[in-house]
Amino acid sequence: MKDDVWKRDEIASPCVRLCVVHPEERICVGCMRSIEEISGWSRMTHEERAAVMAELPSRAPRLAKRRGGRMARLER
Repeated sequence: MKDDVWKRDEIASPCVRLCVVHPEERICVGCMRSIEEISGWSRMTHEERAAVMAELPSRAPRLAKRRGGRMARLER
């Protein structure tokens, strides 16, 4: 019996199972993908997946912004 395991040559999903879509940015707060990217991931080519993966780190700062709260309503 062979110990070799067959592996697919594809980019794995960046999903971290923290699936919540940010209401303003419309991206998942866990993996930073859009709804369209998440739903189409299985149909994407290797190149399309690589392009999405390369862009994900630049999306994180979009979610780090504070939306306001009490301090935003107070006069400074």
